[in-house]
Amino acid sequence: MEGPFKYRAFISYSHADEKWCRWLHKSLETYRVPKRLVGQETPFGPVPQRFAPVFRDREELATSTSLGDTLTRALEQSAFQIVICSPKAAQSHWVNEEILTYKRFGREHRIFCLIVDGEPNMASVPGREQEECFPPALRFRMGPDGQLTSEPSEPIAADVRPGKDPRNDAKLKLIAGMLGVGLDDLKQREIQRRNRRLAILATASLAGMAFTTFLAAAAWLARNEAQRERARAEAEAETARQTTRFMVDLFKVSDPGEALGNSITAREILDKGAARIERELTDQPTVQATLMDTMGTVYTSLGLYDQAITLIRGALDKRSNALGPEHDEVAQSLNHLGEVLALDADYAEAEKKLREALEIRRRTTGPGSTEVAITLTALADVLSRKGEYDAAEPLISEALSIRQSLHKGAHPDLAESIEDLGLNFADRGKFEQALPLLQEALTMRRQLHGEAHPALAQAINNLAWAYSELGQLDEAEPLYREALTMKRKLLGEAHPELAAALRNLAFILQSRGDAAGAERAYRGALAMNRKLLGESHPDIATNMSDLAFVLHAQGKTAQAIALMRGALTMMRAELGPSHPSVAGAASSLAFWLTDAGDFADAERLVDESLAIRRAALGDTHPQVGSTLMVKANLRLAERRPEEALRLAQESRAILAAGLPPDHWLLAAATNVEGAALSRLGRYAEAEPLLLDSLGPLESAPITDLPKRGRARLAELYRAWGKPELAGKYLNK
Repeated sequence: MEGPFKYRAFISYSHADEKWCRWLHKSLETYRVPKRLVGQETPFGPVPQRFAPVFRDREELATSTSLGDTLTRALEQSAFQIVICSPKAAQSHWVNEEILTYKRFGREHRIFCLIVDGEPNMASVPGREQEECFPPALRFRMGPDGQLTSEPSEPIAADVRPGKDPRNDAKLKLIAGMLGVGLDDLKQREIQRRNRRLAILATASLAGMAFTTFLAAAAWLARNEAQRERARAEAEAETARQTTRFMVDLFKVSDPGEALGNSITAREILDKGAARIERELTDQPTVQATLMDTMGTVYTSLGLYDQAITLIRGALDKRSNALGPEHDEVAQSLNHLGEVLALDADYAEAEKKLREALEIRRRTTGPGSTEVAITLTALADVLSRKGEYDAAEPLISEALSIRQSLHKGAHPDLAESIEDLGLNFADRGKFEQALPLLQEALTMRRQLHGEAHPALAQAINNLAWAYSELGQLDEAEPLYREALTMKRKLLGEAHPELAAALRNLAFILQSRGDAAGAERAYRGALAMNRKLLGESHPDIATNMSDLAFVLHAQGKTAQAIALMRGALTMMRAELGPSHPSVAGAASSLAFWLTDAGDFADAERLVDESLAIRRAALGDTHPQVGSTLMVKANLRLAERRPEEALRLAQESRAILAAGLPPDHWLLAAATNVEGAALSRLGRYAEAEPLLLDSLGPLESAPITDLPKRGRARLAELYRAWGKPELAGKYLNK
């Protein structure tokens, strides 16, 4: 089937013509294309083996004001539209709306008609208007503005009215048109196939009663299968109808006392709907589960995780009971539950649910399906949140491979997987591989989403983060500001993603030396997340750590150390003792405690950080090099310059392999190495290292590092007997 179509055709009809719809639906879905035509290239793609599935809605939506997402999506996913034409169809608002919707997809040439009653083109004939069988949307062409023009259309029609086409010929006319093959060719193939079938049956009759019994059993099985498929299709249509009716009723603001003059909010509507779901449709668990799952994902997008978890758990229970464990709707709810549990920092349960969803989807939808790629992506996100970046990478790569096979050219799913792989490389310190992927993903997002979209804002933010990690603040800052503006426009004034954007901007302000501005932004992000996420959450611990840094930069050392201790305690509780974020907080606290003279506690924390990072990230990750630099600084403060020199040299080698040559972290390690050489009296070796480190240290987010570097250079010159040079750096 040409294009990403789920259905071969969509049948539009008036409820009065339902018997014709049932006949046509069954005739199309059971029709087998002659083998000699299968695979033949046509304007509509290669000829398929079967003309199925075909979508039909069960009845008109009498209480609705629009088609609704379900029918609109079914139309969009249908390769053709068949309109059953009669006076009742011509007068049906919904049949007309379905035709208009399909034409607006640019598929006017893919609409076919079956005339069952009335007369075509009678609407303009005085006295015979009621005989018209073509709805208005069929009679006129669609303009480029999506509106009907006055230019007459010429619908392609088969005609089963008395004296016209026999039913089988009408069916073959429609099929020939939709397959893109000649009617005569199709009829000839049909005759040949019928003759072969008769010959086979004649020969088979000689085989006796045994073969006759086999044929009867096969026919019985085929009939049962057709009945099951029909029941499934009718159940899906009933679910769509009930869901549409529920959502339409939900958004009716009919009680002025309740609406308070149209001031009712979207959140109030959602809460009202969630309460109604619990009370209503209890006799239709699959419909109830669909609504619960859908509204749960809406709550998730609003950052209201507790409400989302309750609804999606309810949907999962109902779907499991009604459909059994091996069903893709069960996998869908497992996937949604895993995603929101991850956002709520329940990583162990999230991973469990997503692995269950992945196994079901591999079996029910196939290993190369879109659904499998979705679950692989969600599971990789959970592993990344746990700091298991190496374990996440093959899942991301598998999802990317699936999506590359499914989508040629720009597609949101493809952009997501490219972005995920770039972030995974960045998390592992492989920025040379990460940057081009993140740039490619952002380019694709801009092409797909235009000027504003949540996924676009996140792609902008991710590239900015990579630039900031590389110390390229001039590239990072405008991107961070663009993402913040976009998220505020899209998400309102309170959302976890907005808090994350505030945090990123604060980091830039801090790096630029605006400590007061950074403190305000960090406090804003912390207050927002406490309101949204409660008092304990990994994001809140991160906000506390950020605020501690900016307080330390302002000389508020005691406050900074106390806040960082609180953040570290929360991270251990929320993330577990072996998470890379725990290592980061421990390393930073050790650095500050070294300056405060608490060497014993600093030693314990830096060793904890080093063990976590080596286990999670490997021995050559830049974060391991950073922790070695902190430990070298501790040894220098303890007046153990030989060990400080060894640690600093090991740190500098790791950082030089993974970071740009002008990165401030590499400069910090170089500075510690120079200071250790100076303490050992190796002044000529120390001087170039200390001098070379001063420039890059000016860009460090830890604002006292440049001052520390100058002090160490002054110390070298005093010890070397060059007091005039020492004074030059002390006065800076």
